[in-house]
Amino acid sequence: MDTEKILAYYNEHRGAIKGAAAGLLLAVLILVLGFFRVLFIAILTGVGYYIGKRMHEDKNKLHKEPP
Repeated sequence: MDTEKILAYYNEHRGAIKGAAAGLLLAVLILVLGFFRVLFIAILTGVGYYIGKRMHEDKNKLHKEPP
C-alpha cells in the first residue's frame, strides 16, 4: 500500500484509530495485569496529570519562598 494513502486514511480517521488503539491497549493490560491493577495505574496517572498540570499553570506555586 502507498504511504501517502495510509497517511491520508490516518488523517481522515485519526480519532477512530487512536480510540481503537487505546481500547486494544486497555484490553491487553486488563488481561495481563487484572482490572484492579489497571484501575490503580489509571488513578495514579490521573493524579500525576493533575499535579503536573497545576505545576505548569503556576510554576511558582510549589517553589514559593517563605516570607
